[in-house]
Amino acid sequence: MNSPNNLPHRRSIRLQGYDYSQAGAYFVTICAHGRECLFGNIENDAMALNEYGCVVRDEWLKTAEARAEIQTGEFVVMPNHFHGIVVIAEPSIGAIRERAIRELPLRTPNHSVGAIHESPLSSRQQRRQMTLSKIIGRFKMLTAKRINEIRQSPGVPVWQRNYYEHVIRNEDDYGKIAEYIADNPRRWAEDALHPDAG
Repeated sequence: MNSPNNLPHRRSIRLQGYDYSQAGAYFVTICAHGRECLFGNIENDAMALNEYGCVVRDEWLKTAEARAEIQTGEFVVMPNHFHGIVVIAEPSIGAIRERAIRELPLRTPNHSVGAIHESPLSSRQQRRQMTLSKIIGRFKMLTAKRINEIRQSPGVPVWQRNYYEHVIRNEDDYGKIAEYIADNPRRWAEDALHPDAG
Protein backbone atom coordinates (compact mmCIF):
# COMPACT_ATOMS: atom_id res chain seq x y z
CA MET A 1 0.00 0.00 0.00
CA ASN A 2 1.32 3.44 -0.93
CA SER A 3 0.74 6.70 0.89
CA PRO A 4 -0.57 9.83 -0.93
CA ASN A 5 2.99 10.95 -1.72
CA ASN A 6 3.64 7.56 -3.43
CA LEU A 7 6.00 6.34 -0.73
CA PRO A 8 5.44 2.81 0.56
CA HIS A 9 3.42 2.75 3.77
CA ARG A 10 5.47 1.38 6.67
CA ARG A 11 3.37 -0.73 9.03
CA SER A 12 4.11 -0.02 12.68
CA ILE A 13 5.27 -3.01 14.71
CA ARG A 14 4.54 -1.26 18.02
CA LEU A 15 1.64 -2.46 20.17
CA GLN A 16 -1.27 -0.19 19.26
CA GLY A 17 -2.36 2.06 22.13
CA TYR A 18 0.44 0.92 24.48
CA ASP A 19 2.26 3.68 26.39
CA TYR A 20 5.94 2.86 25.89
CA SER A 21 6.94 5.46 28.47
CA GLN A 22 5.25 3.70 31.38
CA ALA A 23 7.36 2.03 34.02
CA GLY A 24 8.29 -1.49 33.03
CA ALA A 25 10.86 -3.70 31.38
CA TYR A 26 11.28 -4.06 27.63
CA PHE A 27 13.24 -6.58 25.57
CA VAL A 28 14.59 -5.02 22.37
CA THR A 29 16.26 -6.47 19.30
CA ILE A 30 18.01 -4.22 16.80
CA CYS A 31 19.40 -5.62 13.53
CA ALA A 32 22.37 -4.34 11.58
CA HIS A 33 21.53 -2.83 8.20
CA GLY A 34 21.03 -5.65 5.71
CA ARG A 35 21.79 -8.04 8.59
CA GLU A 36 25.46 -7.55 7.79
CA CYS A 37 27.83 -9.15 10.31
CA LEU A 38 29.48 -5.91 11.48
CA PHE A 39 30.13 -6.41 15.17
CA GLY A 40 32.43 -9.44 15.44
CA ASN A 41 32.28 -13.23 15.33
CA ILE A 42 31.22 -16.17 17.44
CA GLU A 43 34.27 -18.10 18.66
CA ASN A 44 33.95 -21.14 20.96
CA ASP A 45 30.26 -20.33 21.63
CA ALA A 46 31.10 -16.79 22.80
CA MET A 47 30.91 -13.42 21.09
CA ALA A 48 34.30 -11.95 20.10
CA LEU A 49 33.62 -8.24 19.59
CA ASN A 50 35.50 -6.27 16.98
CA GLU A 51 35.99 -2.49 17.20
CA TYR A 52 32.42 -1.78 16.04
CA GLY A 53 30.99 -4.32 18.47
CA CYS A 54 32.88 -2.60 21.30
CA VAL A 55 31.24 0.71 20.29
CA VAL A 56 27.80 -0.93 20.55
CA ARG A 57 28.61 -2.50 23.94
CA ASP A 58 30.09 0.69 25.38
CA GLU A 59 27.22 2.87 24.20
CA TRP A 60 24.63 0.49 25.67
CA LEU A 61 26.43 0.67 29.02
CA LYS A 62 26.17 4.49 28.83
CA THR A 63 22.44 4.40 27.97
CA ALA A 64 21.33 4.46 31.60
CA GLU A 65 23.34 7.65 32.14
CA ALA A 66 21.09 9.57 29.73
CA ARG A 67 18.06 9.68 32.05
CA ALA A 68 17.61 8.93 35.73
CA GLU A 69 14.62 6.65 35.16
CA ILE A 70 16.42 4.32 32.72
CA GLN A 71 18.25 1.16 33.75
CA THR A 72 19.77 -1.42 31.44
CA GLY A 73 19.57 -5.12 32.11
CA GLU A 74 21.06 -8.14 30.39
CA PHE A 75 22.28 -7.63 26.83
CA VAL A 76 24.38 -9.23 24.12
CA VAL A 77 26.02 -7.86 20.99
CA MET A 78 25.82 -10.50 18.25
CA PRO A 79 27.56 -10.47 14.84
CA ASN A 80 24.62 -8.76 13.11
CA HIS A 81 22.19 -7.77 15.84
CA PHE A 82 21.79 -6.64 19.41
CA HIS A 83 19.51 -7.90 22.20
CA GLY A 84 18.99 -5.93 25.39
CA ILE A 85 16.64 -5.32 28.27
CA VAL A 86 15.81 -1.74 29.19
CA VAL A 87 13.90 -0.89 32.35
CA ILE A 88 11.98 2.37 32.66
CA ALA A 89 11.25 3.31 36.27
CA GLU A 90 9.11 6.14 37.60
CA PRO A 91 11.49 9.09 38.00
CA SER A 92 11.85 10.56 41.45
CA ILE A 93 11.14 14.24 42.09
CA GLY A 94 14.86 14.78 42.77
CA ALA A 95 15.81 13.23 39.43
CA ILE A 96 13.25 15.37 37.59
CA ARG A 97 14.56 18.52 39.31
CA GLU A 98 18.21 17.64 38.50
CA ARG A 99 17.38 17.02 34.84
CA ALA A 100 15.40 20.27 34.59
CA ILE A 101 18.33 22.25 36.03
CA ARG A 102 20.79 20.48 33.69
CA GLU A 103 18.62 21.28 30.66
CA LEU A 104 18.07 24.98 31.48
CA PRO A 105 19.33 27.13 28.60
CA LEU A 106 22.13 29.57 29.31
CA ARG A 107 20.95 33.19 29.16
CA THR A 108 24.04 34.96 27.91
CA PRO A 109 24.18 37.38 24.95
CA ASN A 110 24.65 35.75 21.53
CA HIS A 111 24.29 32.27 23.05
CA SER A 112 22.02 29.48 21.92
CA VAL A 113 18.85 29.18 23.96
CA GLY A 114 19.21 25.41 24.02
CA ALA A 115 16.38 24.62 21.60
CA ILE A 116 16.17 21.02 20.55
CA HIS A 117 15.53 19.94 16.96
CA GLU A 118 12.23 18.16 17.46
CA SER A 119 8.70 18.90 16.33
CA PRO A 120 6.72 20.44 19.16
CA LEU A 121 4.18 18.07 20.64
CA SER A 122 0.73 19.20 21.61
CA SER A 123 0.77 17.67 25.07
CA ARG A 124 3.14 16.46 27.75
CA GLN A 125 1.57 12.99 27.50
CA GLN A 126 2.54 12.71 23.80
CA ARG A 127 6.13 13.61 24.69
CA ARG A 128 6.18 10.95 27.48
CA GLN A 129 4.93 8.24 25.11
CA MET A 130 8.10 8.52 23.04
CA THR A 131 10.41 7.34 25.81
CA LEU A 132 11.31 3.82 24.57
CA SER A 133 11.66 4.98 20.97
CA LYS A 134 13.83 7.89 22.12
CA ILE A 135 16.11 5.54 24.07
CA ILE A 136 16.55 3.24 21.07
CA GLY A 137 16.80 6.11 18.58
CA ARG A 138 19.53 7.79 20.62
CA PHE A 139 21.43 4.51 20.99
CA LYS A 140 21.24 3.81 17.25
CA MET A 141 22.26 7.35 16.34
CA LEU A 142 25.27 7.47 18.66
CA THR A 143 26.57 4.02 17.70
CA ALA A 144 26.12 4.67 13.97
CA LYS A 145 27.90 8.01 14.21
CA ARG A 146 30.88 6.53 16.05
CA ILE A 147 31.13 3.43 13.82
CA ASN A 148 30.98 5.61 10.69
CA GLU A 149 33.72 7.85 12.11
CA ILE A 150 35.92 4.77 12.62
CA ARG A 151 35.28 3.33 9.15
CA GLN A 152 35.29 6.80 7.54
CA SER A 153 31.90 6.30 5.93
CA PRO A 154 29.64 9.19 7.03
CA GLY A 155 25.94 8.60 6.49
CA VAL A 156 26.20 4.90 5.69
CA PRO A 157 23.43 2.99 7.50
CA VAL A 158 24.56 0.83 10.41
CA TRP A 159 21.14 -0.28 11.68
CA GLN A 160 17.86 -1.30 10.11
CA ARG A 161 15.26 1.45 10.39
CA ASN A 162 13.03 -0.22 12.97
CA TYR A 163 13.54 -2.46 15.99
CA TYR A 164 11.63 -5.27 17.67
CA GLU A 165 10.39 -4.91 21.21
CA HIS A 166 8.58 -7.12 23.68
CA VAL A 167 6.92 -5.84 26.84
CA ILE A 168 8.21 -8.02 29.71
CA ARG A 169 5.12 -9.01 31.64
CA ASN A 170 6.46 -10.56 34.86
CA GLU A 171 9.50 -12.07 36.59
CA ASP A 172 9.10 -15.43 34.82
CA ASP A 173 9.06 -13.68 31.43
CA TYR A 174 12.13 -11.64 32.45
CA GLY A 175 13.98 -14.80 33.50
CA LYS A 176 13.27 -16.58 30.20
CA ILE A 177 14.42 -13.55 28.19
CA ALA A 178 17.58 -13.12 30.28
CA GLU A 179 18.37 -16.81 29.68
CA TYR A 180 17.71 -16.40 25.95
CA ILE A 181 20.12 -13.43 25.83
CA ALA A 182 22.83 -15.36 27.72
CA ASP A 183 22.41 -18.40 25.41
CA ASN A 184 22.33 -16.42 22.17
CA PRO A 185 26.03 -16.80 21.25
CA ARG A 186 25.97 -20.56 21.93
CA ARG A 187 22.89 -20.96 19.72
CA TRP A 188 24.16 -18.72 16.89
CA ALA A 189 24.11 -21.46 14.24
CA GLU A 190 20.34 -21.95 14.88
CA ASP A 191 19.53 -18.24 15.10
CA ALA A 192 16.93 -16.93 12.64
CA LEU A 193 19.25 -13.91 12.12
CA HIS A 194 22.26 -16.07 11.18
CA PRO A 195 23.37 -15.28 7.59
CA ASP A 196 22.88 -18.96 6.59
CA ALA A 197 19.34 -19.18 8.02
CA GLY A 198 16.79 -20.10 5.38
